[in-house]
Amino acid sequence: MLDIKFVRENPEIVKENIRKKFQDAKLPLVDEVIGLDAQLRAVKTEADSLRANRNTLSRQIGILMGQVKKDPSKKEEAEAVKAQVQAQAERLAALEAQEPELEAAIRKIMLVIPNIIDPSVPIGEDDSKNVEVQRFGEPLVPDFEIPYHTQIMESFDGVDMDAAGRVSGNGFYYLMGDIARLHEAVLAYARDFMIDKGFIFCIPPFMIHGAVVEGVMSQTDMDAMMYKIEGEDLYLIGTSEHSMIGKFIDQILPEDSLPQKLTSYSPCFRKEKGAHGIEERGVYRIHQFEKQEMIVVCRPEDSMAWYEQMWRYSVELFRSMEIPVRQLECCSGDLADLKVKSCDIEAWSPRQKKYFEVCSCSNLGDAQARRLRIRVRGKDGKLYLAHTLNNTVVAPPRMLIAFLENHLQADGSVTIPEVLRPYMGGKALLTPHR
Repeated sequence: MLDIKFVRENPEIVKENIRKKFQDAKLPLVDEVIGLDAQLRAVKTEADSLRANRNTLSRQIGILMGQVKKDPSKKEEAEAVKAQVQAQAERLAALEAQEPELEAAIRKIMLVIPNIIDPSVPIGEDDSKNVEVQRFGEPLVPDFEIPYHTQIMESFDGVDMDAAGRVSGNGFYYLMGDIARLHEAVLAYARDFMIDKGFIFCIPPFMIHGAVVEGVMSQTDMDAMMYKIEGEDLYLIGTSEHSMIGKFIDQILPEDSLPQKLTSYSPCFRKEKGAHGIEERGVYRIHQFEKQEMIVVCRPEDSMAWYEQMWRYSVELFRSMEIPVRQLECCSGDLADLKVKSCDIEAWSPRQKKYFEVCSCSNLGDAQARRLRIRVRGKDGKLYLAHTLNNTVVAPPRMLIAFLENHLQADGSVTIPEVLRPYMGGKALLTPHR
């Protein structure tokens, strides 16, 4: 969320940023919110003037009432001043009622005006205009046919989609045996990988209040993603970034405590509305999954350096598991409204002969901090807003697709890279049951 002062002083910059994000329908909101802001400031100015005048008139009434005993003619003057105070009190009450209404109207608009994107972000209307930056590892296609990922899992008796459908419906799964163990091994390895990078391990709440949801994500994403707990002000998290950033709501952080670096494990819950193609079935796009996440809360001048470091952690993690990946820079039209800059890390799918998303790294500037009032006290004693960043460490259901395809052998077995063997009981190879 932008600072209203910035919008007021730079309306054309804000409008041009909206155009770069191909959200022209939002252009009128800039002038509308500036008009509402002018009304609010006028209301506050008049209210402050009336409060100051009320004190002056109250003192005047006191003086006049003291004089009435000596000079009865002063009573009429005192009554006139009393009437003036009453009229001003009614006007003040009306103004004070307007203030929260105007503030709410302004906030509602400010929540949907997009953040200012970084100048380095490529301009494009949708994800088809995202830009490949670099590749890591050689994308290979074996000389044997690679089955669909659920078929690979089924060969190990490792997934049961039918039972999950009977129990929970579409978009759920049972993972079993070696596949379930592999799932947990990846999470445990990712946890230790991030701890070794100096991040504090965290298991956060899996439900959050609506105020936190409003603080951490774009309003357009909220309905499409979040599950609401009926009758309560609670939502199931779509990613643990939500509750980890929410941890700092209404906090003033000492500057020397930054950066705050957290890595978390959590289940995640998403509606995943809309129809999806065959490649997004199975365990690719689901309502429930588990994830290891990383977030950083830092000084504004450090956020871009952290952005670069964080996506490189994802590359390092996937390459340590011998999975080829690439970095894809997200274009302006593919950025959620809170984001300043974002990139995806995509893993190679030898079956599809293309890359697909497995991690997403984002710098949100001070947008979340402004909404959640996350401030930093500098060494000079002054307060300023922190910057927040997040990145997927690993989300095993989707990551398992890349892992199984890249480690599948012609005989149906799956190799286990050295870094995962301690988490798999020393196994170097998984042998199919059928």
